[in-house]
Amino acid sequence: MARAATSLVTGSTAAAREGAIAAALAVPFDAASASSASSASVSGLAADRAASPASRLPAPAIPFDAVILEGLGVASTPLESGPGLQVMRIAPGCLCCDGNLVLRVTLNRLLRQRPRRLFIGLASSEHLDQLRSWLAAPPYDQLLALEPTVHV
Repeated sequence: MARAATSLVTGSTAAAREGAIAAALAVPFDAASASSASSASVSGLAADRAASPASRLPAPAIPFDAVILEGLGVASTPLESGPGLQVMRIAPGCLCCDGNLVLRVTLNRLLRQRPRRLFIGLASSEHLDQLRSWLAAPPYDQLLALEPTVHV
């Protein structure tokens, strides 16, 4: 099963973060490069695959991308939910501390639908390393292929 190519996006304003995500979404998704980039960390797990959380998820009906945005939106956002894109907003706050439960629930709901790409817009990069290590740990290590963080 292909893992969702996942990028964390940080920036000083919501408009900058949403603009960077919109620009990344405008680039066509290349499933071959995303799966080859993530295959190295998945190799050797074939025996565990049947019991992994990823193997129990249903196949997506229509390929789509997902965005989780922390904080309030901007007046004229370039990101609108529609066919091929699901945008979810969560309350502002540190996503590895007090906002962890909200992020976990939102992330689990999205991952059940198996997005191709996932962008998480963060208002602060203060605990970025902790958040990345949390997303790289089980069970998310089987569901997400973390890409470099985008700073705008």
